[in-house]
Amino acid sequence: MRAFTRALAGVRKKMVMEMKGGGGLGAAASVYGAPKSLSNRNNNGYRFLVYTSYPNHEKKGFGFGNFLMNSQRRSIFIETKDTPNPKSLKFHPDRMVLEGNTLELSNEEDAAKSPLAKRIFAIEGVTNVFLGMDFVSVTITDEERWHDTKPEVYSVLMEFFQSGLPVIGEDVDMSKNDAGTEILDTDDEVVAMIKELLEARIRPAVQEDGGDIAYRGFEDGIVKLQLQGSCVGCPSSSVTLKMGIENMLKHYIPEVQSVEAYEPEGGGGYDASLY
Repeated sequence: MRAFTRALAGVRKKMVMEMKGGGGLGAAASVYGAPKSLSNRNNNGYRFLVYTSYPNHEKKGFGFGNFLMNSQRRSIFIETKDTPNPKSLKFHPDRMVLEGNTLELSNEEDAAKSPLAKRIFAIEGVTNVFLGMDFVSVTITDEERWHDTKPEVYSVLMEFFQSGLPVIGEDVDMSKNDAGTEILDTDDEVVAMIKELLEARIRPAVQEDGGDIAYRGFEDGIVKLQLQGSCVGCPSSSVTLKMGIENMLKHYIPEVQSVEAYEPEGGGGYDASLY
């Protein structure tokens, strides 16, 4: 409770929090007027109702229902989902995050590409931020820290999407597919089939768990794939690669003999020389 209150202390606009599935007005409570109701929050998400105007009758103590009906509001519903990696959580802000692409930011230097990721990396213990089409995955050093870190991430996401700032810096070129699955004119038939299968069947399934798989090359029957987002450091990542992805690729593409994890130099990013 104290950690959550601290996380919202910097927000200058008055907020009302409505818990997911809580039954409308009866489940909403003023952050300042009824903090005890926060103990009933749903762990899967918060709905932040941010009011941009304050009618006179609210100041005079009129009913809460009138306040809701007469105020201008913008609602952000932020839902969380556990991932197979206990150090990583998937946050859905109920709106588009990164249209048509994905981006992994594995350190503070990388985070300079994204104003949103930069703010998240300012939270103590954050080690990785992955931006998907409609979600943000955040990985931290110790899963025991989620009790304090989760509310801070909520607060950052809420404030950021209310600010209207772009998720990616204007000087960052996002025209290139960071996952490497775009089929190029120079790709042979086998590589094109690998990329097509990754894009159509494998990446959507992995993204459901807050991660992603990026194609990083094919040589001598070996497919090089880079784990991203929640997949990085996940206890089940090797099983996902060998038992899941490798078996599927070998089933549909006989030329594939095995799948190996690609580790980029410097611990992150994307090596264009593989293309």
